[in-house]
Amino acid sequence: MSLSKKILDLLARDARHTPYQIAAMLNEDEERVAQEMARLEKERIIVGYYAVVNWEKAGEEGVTAMVDVKVAPEREVGFDAIANRICRFPEVRDVCLMSGTYDLSVTVQGKDLKDISAFISQKLATMPSVQSTTTHFVLKQYKLEGFIFDEKEADRRLVVSP
Repeated sequence: MSLSKKILDLLARDARHTPYQIAAMLNEDEERVAQEMARLEKERIIVGYYAVVNWEKAGEEGVTAMVDVKVAPEREVGFDAIANRICRFPEVRDVCLMSGTYDLSVTVQGKDLKDISAFISQKLATMPSVQSTTTHFVLKQYKLEGFIFDEKEADRRLVVSP
């Protein structure tokens, strides 16, 4: 396995790792690891670093919606042009090209239902290429990016029976 693949695997599991820590885990030179990480960032293989946050547990209010979007692809650019325009809205968290009935899956965040409704009706649905939308509001998140939010700690006590 290449050094870059090993670095990516470690960062995908925990983005807090420093080049020093990664070098120690891989038995590599810290400078070589730092240079490889810089190259991966420059080439946009590593696009960013973030923490997976359980906002509900942190006491933050907000609403997330998954919006299925049917669009008319544009000549010569297909779905890319409309997807890139949708990506630019600050309310939009994720945009994915999908197979199936709808073309794009868009994750939107807002402070309340009205906020998301206004975004969809005034910004998203009015775009010339957008033919229709279907909105699904997230009621509760159980798992995100591989992390389970309310995982109960295993009971490690010994079973005592009479």
